Amino acid sequence: MDAELFPRERAEVAPGAVHVPDWLDADRQRDLLAACRTWARPPAGLRTVRTPGGGTMTARQVCLGWHWYPYAYARTAVDGDGAPVKPFPGWLGELGRRAAADALGSRPGYAYDIALINFYDGDAHMGMHRDSDEQADAPVVSLSLGDTCVFRFGNTETRAKPYTDLELRSGDLFVFGGPSRLAYHGVPRVYPGTAPPALGLTGRLNITLRVSGL
Repeated sequence: MDAELFPRERAEVAPGAVHVPDWLDADRQRDLLAACRTWARPPAGLRTVRTPGGGTMTARQVCLGWHWYPYAYARTAVDGDGAPVKPFPGWLGELGRRAAADALGSRPGYAYDIALINFYDGDAHMGMHRDSDEQADAPVVSLSLGDTCVFRFGNTETRAKPYTDLELRSGDLFVFGGPSRLAYHGVPRVYPGTAPPALGLTGRLNITLRVSGL
């Protein structure tokens, strides 16, 4: 929105889980979108993720550093075209370290080496899940571009309540670590047509940065 009756402020949604609105300025959003468009091209580009049960995720995905597939990591796009995964750039790791520090306060420099980039069109969603395939407990950094979504952040025990629903808009940062590192979370809804017009993106991109421990 161009004008807010009440400006959005950072909030601790749960212990170790922090929402920082408007963390990326307009120029940084455009730069990150341009990089995502490059990463989405083949080989090892944007793909539809198929689950072991035969279903498909409605959000499409591309990976950097390590290729995630349900429920493991590989160095090649084993459930795609089989090409080597694209490298994880150093500048993206630095962005992740800065994001974690800004959200959670002074922390050691985490060695981010994985990016999972999910693209949501207007009908896409993400069920409640935990990011539990890594062998490190470093905070997860989540950056949003494009359309606004409902982000549901729950608890570490069950996909059901209690959980908190909040809006993530283009440029927002969400970081979760510590006692909330393995909390269930998901995206039940995307609001089509809510992206900043100047960004030039139809849909939503979520860039999630993780430390593999591999």
